[in-house]
Amino acid sequence: MTKKPSAARSAPCYCGNPVGYPACCGRFHSGAAVAPDAQSLMRSRYSAYVLGLEDYLLRTWATEFRPVSVEVDLPGTRWLGLEIKRVENSGPSRAIVEFVARFKIAGKAHRLHEVSRFELRHGEWLYLNGNIDR
Repeated sequence: MTKKPSAARSAPCYCGNPVGYPACCGRFHSGAAVAPDAQSLMRSRYSAYVLGLEDYLLRTWATEFRPVSVEVDLPGTRWLGLEIKRVENSGPSRAIVEFVARFKIAGKAHRLHEVSRFELRHGEWLYLNGNIDR
């Protein structure tokens, strides 16, 4: 079940940006704007996981790496926060974003530490894939 974001959300965005959801990730999720850089896309993808926006996740995933579906509504999952560790641009159309996403499943804490690859194609940043640090 997709969670409905609050249109008037004045608290920090789900991705941790102090700007509220509508001015941050909400504009990308709605299609009003595209992420201007890889870090913004990474943040919006985290918020999409929080909100259960499978369509957005698939749309921002490069087709050659994209799965058929994404599990976004795992029962008992609560997203706790995103920390961007590093952003590295390797030219005007490629970037790496290293992040840690924290979450709980059925009360047990977990963390996902990933180094993700992004590429700018036809004016839009896309997630390619990532290496998970265990």
